[in-house]
Amino acid sequence: MSTMFANRATRRRAVTFTILLSVSLILMAISSSPGVTEFQNAMGYALRPIQGAIHDVADGIASAVAAIGDIDRLHSDNAALRQENQRLANENLRARAIEQENESYAGLLQLKSSFGYETTAAEVIGRESSEARRSVTISKGTDAGIERGDVVIAEGGALVGRVTDAGPTFAVVTLISDRTSTVIGQTETSQAKGEVVGQLGGALIMQKIDSTEKVQPGEQVLTPGLQLAGGILSSYPKGLLIGEITDVQRDANSVVQTAYLLPTADLDKLAYVLVVLDYVGGLPGPDDTPIDCSKTGPSGALPGGEQPCIDPSAAPSASPLLP
Repeated sequence: MSTMFANRATRRRAVTFTILLSVSLILMAISSSPGVTEFQNAMGYALRPIQGAIHDVADGIASAVAAIGDIDRLHSDNAALRQENQRLANENLRARAIEQENESYAGLLQLKSSFGYETTAAEVIGRESSEARRSVTISKGTDAGIERGDVVIAEGGALVGRVTDAGPTFAVVTLISDRTSTVIGQTETSQAKGEVVGQLGGALIMQKIDSTEKVQPGEQVLTPGLQLAGGILSSYPKGLLIGEITDVQRDANSVVQTAYLLPTADLDKLAYVLVVLDYVGGLPGPDDTPIDCSKTGPSGALPGGEQPCIDPSAAPSASPLLP
């Protein structure tokens, strides 16, 4: 039985192979005939525009897909470049800030080496710039010898203000732009004197200048370092830069004139300052008793906590009797 089925299957395969071979031979014979060849050429010619159109569409689709991929890649590259540019810009800003701080600190050290008083450098660690108060907090205090009343200066010998509060590791400096600050100033050229006071917004005004004095914009205003009767010194050492006159207001009916100043020190961007430790000046307070400047301790130092000092007045000499 199985043999019969096997013979039938073999016969079917043989018949199928014979039919396919015959059809292939017939098609080969027909395709080689001139009529069929011309028909194929005619169909190819007729379908060529369609084939070209299909090819163009396919190329366009492929190009569009490639362009989309390129656009996505460019977006990614641009985003990466923007991030890198921002990073470099931030690093550049930090480098500039560090460079400026280093230059400022180097300037302070140079000033410290040439200044006539003992000083200590400190970093600005806090600011208060409200309308009611303008001050900075520095990184040193009483542990470094800083006391209330000490004068504070910046690079180039520019006046910053005075210490108004001090703790062991910090001190508060009231700026000359504070409304409570008053500094006697003197113009560099005309030697005119006046009171430099702080105003709202951090401006400086030099008021009570004698109207007969010739004060011009562009003049520098410095601390005169006055010495009062009895040898009492001014509150600030001589020659500290306060600011530059930008405008002058005169009134023909007034005996005084007013000048507007731009502070020499950039008080809103202070990074480092010098605190003058051994300058003794200013009027004595109600609880202070001035001492004789000649009665100093070792190396000419004043007794601790006693300031200011005064030069002893010479005793009046006896007048000869008139004949």
